[in-house]
Amino acid sequence: MAKTAGVILSSPRKGSNSSALALAVAGGFEEAGGLTRVVDLSGLDIKPCLACESCQRNGGRCVQVDGMQTVYPTVLAADTLILATPVYWFNLSAQLKIFLDRCYAVAMKGIFASKTIALALAHGAADPFASGGVNAIRSIQDICSFTGARWGGCVYGPATDRETLAKDEELMSQARDLGRKLWQ
Repeated sequence: MAKTAGVILSSPRKGSNSSALALAVAGGFEEAGGLTRVVDLSGLDIKPCLACESCQRNGGRCVQVDGMQTVYPTVLAADTLILATPVYWFNLSAQLKIFLDRCYAVAMKGIFASKTIALALAHGAADPFASGGVNAIRSIQDICSFTGARWGGCVYGPATDRETLAKDEELMSQARDLGRKLWQ
């Protein structure tokens, strides 16, 4: 059976820089023989976690019925998750954060321990420290550590204009290389 990757796009902008990076990672994953499924969170109505803990008492099923119901199957089936986010206020986008909060329902059942998680990140300032990019990277690394998921690495770049990163051939090549590495 082929390895699979769930590609989770979280930018509200269509054709965003973070999405371009993630799709390049996905392209490398597919070139290596993997299968991908892309989920764009911006078009889904996903509500914040209620912290009710019902999911922990009922087998990992969240009591909320919303757009996340269409995302859970991708998360559960994927060997690898490729997360894409722009940096907003020095960390992950709200869309990705809500997605991750809602993954609590299934992550605490141990399913992330068999997964690899990678990150595609677009940040504003040239320096990933000044932009908060390192905060976003660290957040995902901490999630991997907490859940037992394998950190697959990241690709990131500075971009304030649309399509900046898609035009950066060296960065797109690095993204495809990451995708091939994730397939191994």
